[in-house]
Amino acid sequence: MSTKDWLEKDYYKVLGVSSSAKPDEIKKAFRKLARENHPDQNHNNPAAEQRFKDISEANSVLSDPKKRKEYDDARSLFSGGGFRFPGGGQGPSMEDLFRNAGGATPGGNNISDLFGNLFGGTSTRRTTTSRGPRRGQDIEGEATIDFTDAVAGVTVTMQTVSDEACAACSGTGAKSGTLPKVCQTCQGSGMQTSTSGGVFAVSEPCHDCRGRGLIVEEPCPVCAGSGRGRSTKSMQVRIPAGVIDGQKIRIKGKGGSGENGGAPGDLYVLVHVRPHKLFGRKGDNLTLTVPVTFTEAALGADISVPTLSGQRVTLKIGPGTPNGRTFRVRGKGVHKADGSTGDLLVTVEVQVPNALNDTAKEALASFAAAMGDDADPRASLYGG
Repeated sequence: MSTKDWLEKDYYKVLGVSSSAKPDEIKKAFRKLARENHPDQNHNNPAAEQRFKDISEANSVLSDPKKRKEYDDARSLFSGGGFRFPGGGQGPSMEDLFRNAGGATPGGNNISDLFGNLFGGTSTRRTTTSRGPRRGQDIEGEATIDFTDAVAGVTVTMQTVSDEACAACSGTGAKSGTLPKVCQTCQGSGMQTSTSGGVFAVSEPCHDCRGRGLIVEEPCPVCAGSGRGRSTKSMQVRIPAGVIDGQKIRIKGKGGSGENGGAPGDLYVLVHVRPHKLFGRKGDNLTLTVPVTFTEAALGADISVPTLSGQRVTLKIGPGTPNGRTFRVRGKGVHKADGSTGDLLVTVEVQVPNALNDTAKEALASFAAAMGDDADPRASLYGG
């Protein structure tokens, strides 16, 4: 990488942080992006591999206070118009401009000193660091439960398939009776740092061991040297009360096993809820439609309605109740996370008889005559 390339790169943009970001913010951003783009998680994905190189490069500068200051000073110097890069690749390179330069930066530092720690030769340097723990992968599963169980909560048995250490080689990746060797290129760190571009140290996954830190000369025939295998487990999973259809819940620590002492991943369960033949749901409230007779709606009545628990409650219907009116039965809904309970919303549906006997017809005719003009529900449509 040339000096021009280095100065034109925006490492803050690469990590998604501002130029005033604190060290902890930079560290957090790098770790998140490194996990998402690590070659072990993105097999045969050149784009992810390049992205991993870019964020490693950015982190190697911004995580080092001294390099970061030099980087900021350099960008400030050139953005202010002190120097311009030659267009079209013509003219002297930036190395030529700085070679034997005696000028000083606005901060009083000699220009050659400013870049002294970053502009190396063409040799390659590698740094050795301990290979840290790696968190296990997150896995997903699905569970289908009854409507009643979704309201009250239930424990279900699930079969999960996850990635964990190969049982045949205990995760080493080497054939039984052999052991992998520490990679001599990266000294077991899984990373190598290069200054082959003549600019500064760039961290990237080791090309020889592909980031594992180990070289397997005789691969395990079961996992083909990867050290990982598929595992099927049966576990009890608690579905909390109040879950809704299509909701995804997280079970911490029930995912794939970690590597090198890393924490296990999480299990995400997609919940499907079977519909109920009587009850529906509206948030934390249950809904129920109850048929009532014309006389019950007109004269008022005390009716018995079911609840989801199987118990019955008495609901008082007032005189003159219209079709579609909703009544609230408190405390007969869904259990909430704070310990309280939603309500049961009962909507009445006035039933009109399909057939009437002679006595009923005479009674209704007498009713209509007694009501007179007041019985016309369409009177208001015509004014007057």
